[in-house]
Amino acid sequence: MENFVVSARKYRPTTFESVVGQQHITTTLKNAIKSNHLAQAFLFCGPRGVGKTTNARILAKTINCTNLTDDVEACNQCDSCKAFNQNASFNVHELDAASNNSVDDIRNLVDQVRYAPQSGKYKVYIIDEVHMLSNQAFNAFLKTLEEPPEYAIFILATTEKHKIIPTILSRCQIFDFNRITVSDIAGHLAKIALKENIEAESDALHLIAQKADGALRDALSIFDLIVTFAGSKITYQDVVQNLHILDYDYYFRQTDSLISENISEALLIFNEILQKGFDGHNFLSGLAEHFRNLLVTKDAKTLQLMDVSETVKQRYLKQSNEASMSFLLSGLNILSKFELNYKNTKNQRLHVEICLMKLAHLNSAIQFGGNASPVEKKKVEPSVEAKTAAKPKAVAKSTEPLRGKTYSQTGNASSLSQTVSRPSDSSLRSTAKLPNLNQLKNKRTNPSSEQSANSGADSGQAPQYQSEQTQKEQPLSQEGLKQAWLAYSQELERSNNKTWLNVMKQPFTLNETTSVLTLELVSTVQLDFFERFRSELLTFLKSKLKNSSLTIQPVISERSQDNSRPYTPQEKLSYLQEHNKHVKKLQTALGLDVNF
Repeated sequence: MENFVVSARKYRPTTFESVVGQQHITTTLKNAIKSNHLAQAFLFCGPRGVGKTTNARILAKTINCTNLTDDVEACNQCDSCKAFNQNASFNVHELDAASNNSVDDIRNLVDQVRYAPQSGKYKVYIIDEVHMLSNQAFNAFLKTLEEPPEYAIFILATTEKHKIIPTILSRCQIFDFNRITVSDIAGHLAKIALKENIEAESDALHLIAQKADGALRDALSIFDLIVTFAGSKITYQDVVQNLHILDYDYYFRQTDSLISENISEALLIFNEILQKGFDGHNFLSGLAEHFRNLLVTKDAKTLQLMDVSETVKQRYLKQSNEASMSFLLSGLNILSKFELNYKNTKNQRLHVEICLMKLAHLNSAIQFGGNASPVEKKKVEPSVEAKTAAKPKAVAKSTEPLRGKTYSQTGNASSLSQTVSRPSDSSLRSTAKLPNLNQLKNKRTNPSSEQSANSGADSGQAPQYQSEQTQKEQPLSQEGLKQAWLAYSQELERSNNKTWLNVMKQPFTLNETTSVLTLELVSTVQLDFFERFRSELLTFLKSKLKNSSLTIQPVISERSQDNSRPYTPQEKLSYLQEHNKHVKKLQTALGLDVNF
């Protein structure tokens, strides 16, 4: 019985041309050999299974070949190439740093470097998993790595470059290996299947490539496993069944049920997924990835981002035409929130089912809220005749009006809307009676006072804000301003806002020509407090005086500054220090640090 050799060893590349998905590395190495610009030390870093050690062996074999081809490849015919292929070359030494990571191991390596090769031009030392060396071993290796003999070349390979000390990195020529793309892995597997006389579906090979996550060695191991399971014919279902993968078909079916708002079908599909042993969290992640793919396929420019077979790509194109952009974006938002809270919920199955119910009603919510695009609205809006024939049902307003919100419920129990109505800044400025915040609170606690203002909302329209500004504007006068100022002050007395009332008691003057009211304040504290309520006062005065050109200019009186009392903690401390010299001495003696 012939011994079985795994595909990762049997089909391991032996030339630069046969390396998969690392053309930027192989081209650079071939040019270095051709121009005789070889570095004394190389560092190959990248994820697992992408060809670091393989490229190191090919480089060691090629630089010692005595009969290079025109495209700078090893001939596999000379004595050096034959010895290398039989693992009998004395010019290539491999060291596993994971198990030989001490100072003594590096010292033995340094002792071997002293001896020149008996045959061939270079002596190559390949150190795999070099990041496992201890700091002492790295330090013992520094001098030899910086100034090796001209015949010695070091090739270091690692998956964790960040663990290597900078002094080693600075002495090496660094090559970063990329993850191998899905298409490159699938193409390589197809070539191997052809050599092995195995019939394999393209979708099956793409699924194996995706499962490998950019590592060709992992893909070959999975390929061997599927061949052992399925024999000489590999189908997509064989891969799904053997690798226990939640395949595309579930997500396509689930999305169809969500688009058609079929909650029962969506819950049954999820139940089927759970019965096959899949986790709800993985299902949510996969569904979000499916929605992302549907978004990608909506534009021909982003179609190249899809790492799937052509058959699956066509299914995505078909379903993306059925799903609206609003549905997919809102669905991704819902899925991300539910996925984030999945581990914190006790009933995880119910958590996913609620997510599916929300997604199933998403189209209705988008159409009802008017968030659909113009093209989508054209599809879902009824005709003009249908609109006039079907009169809307009465709208029941909530008996608890909230600030800026009106909740309405139509006859359709599955459709709820929330309308937020906010008047513009101009309408707020022109409101007849807005004396202070307390009056607004009283209006919110007394719904009857807003009955007339909300009469338009009862008929399906936004409430209309009436204003005295719509009347003809009146000229400003000093006497009228005093009366309006007194009226506002009386409102403040009832609200018991003493600080604001003190501001209102300050003297003011009106320039009737420029419509500028100058208010004299006594301190920066009053100025800061006035700025907080400036708009409220100005709105009241404009509506009371029926003049929208009025402006207020606050100033701090120089006379008040000279004789003003200290207000802030810093002013009080300065006042005490000026009038009592012992305060400063006490602060210095006790080492007091004052924070304001």
